Amino acid sequence: MLTTVPAFDRIGEENAFAVLARANALAAQGRDVINLGIGQPDFPTPSHIVEAAVKALRDGHHGYTPATGIPALREAIAADILARTGVETSPDDVLVVPGGKVTMYAAILMFGVPGAEILYPDPGFPIYRSMIEYTGATPVPLPIREDNDFAFDPDDVEARMSERTRLVIVNSPANPTGGVTPPADVERLVRILERHPTVAVLSDEIYGRMTYDGLPHASLGAFPGLRDRLILLDGFSKTYAMTGWRLGWSLWPRSLIDKARKLAVNAWSCVNAPTQHAGVAALTGPQDDVERMVAAFDERRRTVVERLNALPGVTCRTPKGAFYAFPNVADTGWAAKPLADALLADTGVALIGGPDFGTLGEGYVRVSYAASKDRILEAMDRVDGFLRSRAAA
Repeated sequence: MLTTVPAFDRIGEENAFAVLARANALAAQGRDVINLGIGQPDFPTPSHIVEAAVKALRDGHHGYTPATGIPALREAIAADILARTGVETSPDDVLVVPGGKVTMYAAILMFGVPGAEILYPDPGFPIYRSMIEYTGATPVPLPIREDNDFAFDPDDVEARMSERTRLVIVNSPANPTGGVTPPADVERLVRILERHPTVAVLSDEIYGRMTYDGLPHASLGAFPGLRDRLILLDGFSKTYAMTGWRLGWSLWPRSLIDKARKLAVNAWSCVNAPTQHAGVAALTGPQDDVERMVAAFDERRRTVVERLNALPGVTCRTPKGAFYAFPNVADTGWAAKPLADALLADTGVALIGGPDFGTLGEGYVRVSYAASKDRILEAMDRVDGFLRSRAAA
């Protein structure tokens, strides 16, 4: 029997993909499956972005690029950061990566060693904890609470920091909760972090263009005082409906960017060239499609929250960002994961059980409203029928 190093026994996974596989298997059997589990926009990639990739291929852009990304894309990213945060950054500090997870991998790998502590949101994106455990560092969960509208509480961050803290991970707008940390709390968090100058910060802002009800997205990139230790994660998957393109980017401190570049050289060489040209078109081209998608998500958000709150035993806070609702299902009498499993098996509705996002996810399920409004309404009808029939039984 082959034996691997112990680190590989500590790797977790993202169960949304396991649910997707089960949903696809049911669909292959002829079942009508409504997938509200995977975080994937149902819109096509805007046509001008697609055409930019096609043109790049026809123009011969099929070879290697710099490991950090083509200059035009890094310049477009720096311009986008300036437009959205008011802070001027150098394209030389930008790393183009094959998807947002790669930035998590690189940042956690840099700071995660046995004896170190890394703070991360719970419930939160499962890859945070998985990668922390892989490195041998100690994961320290930051509680994300329903009674705080699933926003970060800066006091919780400070209470959990110690002399062993090497990295703090924050995520707003958040997956899986849809929570958005208000600007005032972000500023409080920054003041706390300023008192810990040797601690690095990974700010996952992949949903930064998706906030609702006039609530602004407060980017940590807007605070120059953190610039020398902030790793900013963003990308194209959600904003531009480009999940399968695998195109992300990150902004690194000057002291770390060459380390990140070397990791790129060793691990993935570069992002494929035509996708990078598509990224330039996404950032520099018209943003009408983005605005239409966000408006559609907003409408779906209102629909799904209304329908979730009408389900027996279910309550749901209105999410303020991203495209997820995180309803409380504790009063249904079901534990979260068995409920999600039963709904998929019995009704063909795919959801994700809250414990897949952390120990504090028990009692909740994640509902993605990246599906069409008609499919959301049909899914809610099926869930309603299931809960009422099981309650009657």
